[in-house]
Amino acid sequence: MNSASHYDVAIIGAGMSGLAAGIRLAHFGRRVCIFERHNTVGGLNSFYSIAGRKFDVGLHAMTNYVRPGVKGTPLGKLLRQLRIERDEFALCEQKQSRVTFGARGEVSLRFTNDFAVLEAEVARCFPAQIDGFRRLVGRIKAFDDVSLDARPVSAREIVRECITDPLLEDMLFCPLMYYGSATEHDMEFGQFVIMFKALFLEGFARPFDGVRVIVRVLLEKYRQAGGERRMKCGVQRIIPREGRAQALILDTGEEITADHVISSIGAPETEKLLDGGRRPPGGGHPEAKNVGRLSFIETIAILNRQPAELGWGSDTIVFFNDSLRFDYARPQAQVDPRSGVICIPNNFDYGVGRALPEGIFRVTCLADYDRWAHLPEEAYQADKNRWFTEVQRSARRFLPAVDDLALAAATVTTDMFTPRTITKFTGHLNGAIYGSPVKNRQGRTALANLYLCGTDQGFLGIVGAMLSGISMANYHILQKG
Repeated sequence: MNSASHYDVAIIGAGMSGLAAGIRLAHFGRRVCIFERHNTVGGLNSFYSIAGRKFDVGLHAMTNYVRPGVKGTPLGKLLRQLRIERDEFALCEQKQSRVTFGARGEVSLRFTNDFAVLEAEVARCFPAQIDGFRRLVGRIKAFDDVSLDARPVSAREIVRECITDPLLEDMLFCPLMYYGSATEHDMEFGQFVIMFKALFLEGFARPFDGVRVIVRVLLEKYRQAGGERRMKCGVQRIIPREGRAQALILDTGEEITADHVISSIGAPETEKLLDGGRRPPGGGHPEAKNVGRLSFIETIAILNRQPAELGWGSDTIVFFNDSLRFDYARPQAQVDPRSGVICIPNNFDYGVGRALPEGIFRVTCLADYDRWAHLPEEAYQADKNRWFTEVQRSARRFLPAVDDLALAAATVTTDMFTPRTITKFTGHLNGAIYGSPVKNRQGRTALANLYLCGTDQGFLGIVGAMLSGISMANYHILQKG
């Protein structure tokens, strides 16, 4: 264990944004240490092992994918700023994905990494809306989504200036919200633009071995640059003095100091550290209004055959909704299975003769943290089993039919995470994967040398998280010397 007590920069949390900030700073000679409470890095985008089998957490797909040679994109900026060769991520494109609405998916919009496919689908399904859709795309392309000073505006209001059909409106919002929105019912337009570009104008890809490839690359770049990290050693408290973060108290009781502190754990979670973690969310505390309300469950089924053998060989990701309108909000029950995301990692284009060794079928749905957080263990496990079955049943309506017995015979093992799991392993209050609905684009806090990056700074997705760490390191530390 490194026994140093002072750093140029201390980073709280070894998620994607914290790692990226660390790499960027270490490249420029800053003495950096990342403090992580858990024994794995990656935060919301990591992996775990059960009986020797690795499960991805968070990663359905890496968004913002563009093919080699495309200039001026988030992926290109990320690779350049972190000095990563494109081949190191070994990204493989999606085959195709869908947004599908109706009790059995009666209306579907197919999309790929070629935006012309989605445009043609909108023209086919909503011919009266295609001109408005093109106007919306024009506004999205013209919008400066990386500005740190943009004024928040309702995305619903702007979209309705171009799109008049509520069904198309909801079908466009559904995937963007599931992949990045901390706000119920609506999105801030800048966030909408970020996600629209990431999913539709750019696209989906995945390394063959999943998120651990990205994590390994980041760790190696950080090590090569001379960065330090302390695992299983979180920050318990930030000590403020005269408007600055004077010191950090670690879980070990040790005190360390730093000229600058970057926190990647979330805004309200960082606020709690200023009071030693004693202030709970709620009860009139200033950070309570900023705590996110949206959490999720995810079911994972491992199969002994390729999903294509069950008839599920076309779709990479399916965003589904069975109701008249899309209700993106904290559910009234433990889980809302009416809408969700199906991910079949086997259905990326890994190349001729190359396939994942097992089939994987993942389904994500909205969940209510409070209805999971305090259950006795026996009730918790029973509810997990009940909802696993219900969520899988709901999602299968939007895929080619497979006999229940045939699917059961193909299933090798299963797992499931809940909002309780998310809080346990990430520290996010309310199990809120996308953090606070209030984003802090400049990453400033009440303390002059304490900055935010990651989820609550406001850049979304895996690429966005890394760019958040890079941007905050550049803006607050490197550019100011």
